[in-house]
Amino acid sequence: MSEAAFLNSANAVADAMASGQFGPSALKRRVREVREHYDRAADARARYVANNAYYYEQIYRQLRTIVPPGKRVLQVGCLTPDILNALEPSYGVGIDSSARLVDAAAQRFPHLQFRVHEDYRVEADAPFDFILIVDINDQVDPIATLKTLRPVMNGRTRLVIYHYNHLWEPIVRFTERHGAKFPLPQQNWLSPGDIANILTLCDYEPLQIHRAVLAPKYVPVVSWVLNAFFSRLPLIQHLNMINLTVARPIEPRRVDAKYSVSVIVPCRNEVGNVAAAVERIPDIGRHTEIVFCDDKSTDGTADEVRRQQQLHPGRDIKLYEGPAICKALNVRTGFDRAEGDILMILDADLTTMPEELPYFYDAIASGKAEFVNGTRFVFPMEGAAMKPLNIIGNRFFSATFSILLGQRISDTLCGTKVIWRRDWPAIRELSGTWGTDDRWGDYDLLFGAARLHLRIMDLPVHYQERFAGMTKMTGRFRNGLIMLRMCWAAFLKFKLT
Repeated sequence: MSEAAFLNSANAVADAMASGQFGPSALKRRVREVREHYDRAADARARYVANNAYYYEQIYRQLRTIVPPGKRVLQVGCLTPDILNALEPSYGVGIDSSARLVDAAAQRFPHLQFRVHEDYRVEADAPFDFILIVDINDQVDPIATLKTLRPVMNGRTRLVIYHYNHLWEPIVRFTERHGAKFPLPQQNWLSPGDIANILTLCDYEPLQIHRAVLAPKYVPVVSWVLNAFFSRLPLIQHLNMINLTVARPIEPRRVDAKYSVSVIVPCRNEVGNVAAAVERIPDIGRHTEIVFCDDKSTDGTADEVRRQQQLHPGRDIKLYEGPAICKALNVRTGFDRAEGDILMILDADLTTMPEELPYFYDAIASGKAEFVNGTRFVFPMEGAAMKPLNIIGNRFFSATFSILLGQRISDTLCGTKVIWRRDWPAIRELSGTWGTDDRWGDYDLLFGAARLHLRIMDLPVHYQERFAGMTKMTGRFRNGLIMLRMCWAAFLKFKLT
C-alpha cells in the first residue's frame, strides 16, 4: 500500500471517531440523541399518558403488587413520572438525563424529587427500598448503569426492570411509524434472557418476571378478558407486552487484578486500524500484552505494527506471522505464543470496541465464567455493521448451539472471545475433530469449551460498521455448509455418545 493510501485509511478511522460514527464517540452520540429526543418530546408526554390511561393503569396495578406504598423508591428514567406517583412512596426520587423531562415531572408532581443525573450517579442519605429502571431500552451501557447504582442499595433493596417484550418490537415500530404510539429513540429490545444475563454479570440475582398487558387498548369486555385471564395462562403469558424483572443485589464477586492478559489481534490487510487498536486497547489486569498476528498482509500492516512498537516502547506489543491459511490458524498462532494468564481475541477491524475488554476481564477473573463469548445481538448495531443474511444465519446457528451445548449462546461468530490460557491446550487438542476444519475458529473454541464443561457466558458488546479495510467474511453459503457439518458432528458427540 502506498503512503497516501495508508494515510487515507488511517484518516478514515480517525475522522469516523471524531464525527461520532465509530468507537466510544458513537456511544456518546447515541446518549446525546436520546437526550435531545426526550427534550423535544417532553411537553407532549403528559397528554399522551392521559390519553392512554387504560394502558398505564394496567402498569400501575402490576407494579403495586411488587412495590408496596410507603417505601423509598428511586425511578430511573422520567419519561413517565406518573409511575413513581402511582406507587405512593414515602420518599420518591426520579432521575433522567433530559432536563426538560425532569422539569416537566417536577411541575406535575412537586411532592416528589426529580433530578438530572450524570452517568446514573445518585446521592441519597439512605439506601432505597426499590429501584425501578424504566429506561433500560434507551440506555447505551446498561452494565455501567447497574454497577453505578450499587451505592444506593443494600441487601434488602429490590431492583425492578420495566421493559417491553422484545416480541412486540414489530408492532411497536409499526404503531410509532403511523403516529399511533408515542415515538421512542433507538431501543435495545432486550429479551428476558438478555436482562438475566446482564444482571448476573453485574452481581444481581434475578428473582421473578411479572408479565402484563396483553391488550394495551381498551375494548369493552374483550380487554378485561385478555388482561385479567388470558394474560396469566402458561405460554400465553409470554406474549404480554410488558415484562417486569425483579432482582436483588448480591455480594459482588472479587475481581482479582493479579492476572495478566494477552490481547490477540488477528489481522490481514488492516493497516489503517493498527494505530487505533494500540491506542484504544486499555491496560487490563496486572499486565497487558498486545499480540498482532499478521497473516502475510500486502498493505504494510506488519510495518505499521513495528512502527507502533517504536512509538509506544512502554507497551508490550508483539508481532508474529500467521500461516495465511485462515483466521482460525492465525488466532492459534497468537494463542500458542501468548504469555498472559487470560487470552482475549480482538478483531483488527475494531467493529467490537477495545474499551469493553475490561468487562470480559471482570467476568472471567471474578469466576462468573470460564469462557466469555461476546454477543453483538443485544445492543443496536451502528450503520451497516452486519448484512441481513448474516444476521439470519447467525441467529439460526446461535439457537442450534444453545440446544447442543445446553448453555445460552446468542452469537456464535462474534470475534471477541476470552478464555484462560490454561484451558487452551485441551481446546486446541479438540480442534479439527468437529466434522471439518473451522476456518474462523469460533466453533472450535465454543465446542471445545463445552466439551471441557466450562461455564460459558455471553457478554453484550457494541458492534459498529468498519471504516478501514475490507471484510474477510465472504462465501456465506459455503461457510454455512461448513458450520452445518460441524453442528452435526457436535450433535453426534454431545447428544448420541
